[in-house]
Amino acid sequence: MSPFSLLYKWVTQFRNHLYNIGSKTSFEFETKVFSVGNLSVGGTGKTPMVEYICRHLLQLGYAGKTTVLSRGYGRKTKGFRLAEETDTALTLGDEPYQIYNKFTPEVRVAVGEERVLAIPTIIYEHPENEVIILDDAFQHRSVKPDLSIVLSDYQHPFYKDYVLPSGRLRESRKGIDRADALVITKCPLNLSREEQEEIRQSASKYFLNKPVYFAGISYQNAFSPFIERKIKKEIAVVTGIAHAAPFIDFLQKEYTVVKHFKYSDHHFFSSTEIEEISLFAQQKGLDVITTEKDWVKLSNHELFDSSLKNNLFYMPMMVQFLEQEKSFQQLLEESLKDK
Repeated sequence: MSPFSLLYKWVTQFRNHLYNIGSKTSFEFETKVFSVGNLSVGGTGKTPMVEYICRHLLQLGYAGKTTVLSRGYGRKTKGFRLAEETDTALTLGDEPYQIYNKFTPEVRVAVGEERVLAIPTIIYEHPENEVIILDDAFQHRSVKPDLSIVLSDYQHPFYKDYVLPSGRLRESRKGIDRADALVITKCPLNLSREEQEEIRQSASKYFLNKPVYFAGISYQNAFSPFIERKIKKEIAVVTGIAHAAPFIDFLQKEYTVVKHFKYSDHHFFSSTEIEEISLFAQQKGLDVITTEKDWVKLSNHELFDSSLKNNLFYMPMMVQFLEQEKSFQQLLEESLKDK
């Protein structure tokens, strides 16, 4: 590890120590608080997991009683904001806006950098609210959740990674012990029980006697609300996500990927970029596929109607547990019980 990584590791460990001994305060709330986070920077599938939890809560009767609270990474606004019809990906951030589009009005969506201040605001404005799901809040120690779920990418497990800048960890591996459950995400759907056990054993060095779950990604059919025909077999792909490889691998099994327009995570598309994508697709006679997160930005762009509306599709994705889905759901339900 580089000296910078050692310094970063020491600073984060000292900060956690201050919370552990009570020198810094972690606030608890009567409203149930679930946290979905990770040790690494980006790319573990937090949004699909948040959506999975939302769907399960709705099945349990929590429609109108659930709020997703995110920092709103990449948005052009600041401070607390409760999503409403006039909002876009620019005002909320791409992932919160995606969740808002999918679940409103059954689930509210809010953004705010200071979660410990945003939660009382949600409770005050909506006293009927019973559950708040914190998106990407594992390092937000000022709030003590009732249930803390940490995600780790199958291809980049936390126990093989290092603290920034040598690796992608936001804090040392042992920080995961604060979590109540670990989900290994983006697993192959045919992952053997033997390999699952090997991963459990490796994780147990830092995460002992707590549940470890395994989940993959289930891609849905390519879709556009504006196009009735089926998508063509030859496509261009547009992604602005942290790890595009699994998405591309899946598409290549079903389609001929002629070109991949690859951008950084949470990328906001310029008019020049959209014109470039549109022109390439028209010249080659291609349709364009993007992720659901990128769709909410592209479909709200001022050039969408004139450039992409007639040949842009997106592919929804959902969490698919390999085994023990009932156990994970029971964990959620147990955490809903009165303190």
